Amino acid sequence: MNDEQPRGAARPSRRPRQARGPASGAAVLAATAVLVTGCGGGEPAGGKAEAADGGGKLPQATTYTTLNDLPADPAPTAALDGTVVHPGETAPVSAQPGAPAVAELPASQLKGDTWVPVVETRPGWRRVLLPSRPNGVTGWIPDSGLKVARSAHVIKVDVGDRKLTLLNGGRKEGTWSVAVGAAKTPTPTGRTFVLASLAPPKPTYSPLILPVGSHSETLDTFGGGPGTVAFHGWPSASVFGKAITHGCVRVPPDALKRLAKAPLGTPVHVTA
Repeated sequence: MNDEQPRGAARPSRRPRQARGPASGAAVLAATAVLVTGCGGGEPAGGKAEAADGGGKLPQATTYTTLNDLPADPAPTAALDGTVVHPGETAPVSAQPGAPAVAELPASQLKGDTWVPVVETRPGWRRVLLPSRPNGVTGWIPDSGLKVARSAHVIKVDVGDRKLTLLNGGRKEGTWSVAVGAAKTPTPTGRTFVLASLAPPKPTYSPLILPVGSHSETLDTFGGGPGTVAFHGWPSASVFGKAITHGCVRVPPDALKRLAKAPLGTPVHVTA
């Protein structure tokens, strides 16, 4: 255990590591930001996005996949201690410690390192929240080969009050009025985490998009993406304090700037 910050933290001056090769670059980053969250407007698309980030015989635990053979979060309203882990290479994911793997957690996704919060620990194993459907899905990964760190940040979203609060080391950094999901496309509640930081080179509605490890529970896909929920800005302040989004949380510029400093894997608690 150490107290260092996770690599790939979403900082204003440091963006997540870019993938190398012909598929990398600004165009892909912009497309990823739009297609993953699909929060910018337009009408929901039909169908379910099932494609995985990478190959392999086992399904990949990414925001694009559904993992029905793994257990749900055992305590979706409980606080987390901030312990986050990053697999140095693709890690097998099991339903129980020592059981056969039913999925794999890739070392990177969405153009950055994969950092996930720990919800339970047993000798040689860590139970972590995963970024796949269904919301709150968890899995056990071997302790070996994991980089362990701690995030002092906690993000709390009160859907009923339409407020976001950011804590750092137990101290409140700020509380903001935000826009949350509409009645027919609510922001999902429970524990999740900051999955990635995407900075489109030609932003339309937000200079930064912070996808989290949860999805809309009423839309299988939106705008061509898998319906991933995200924090992002919005051009008009008139939306804040309203329930009008497709599930994402729209935040003011100051809130987005502060959220960008929270490391990847930072716990997010969404309450009704």
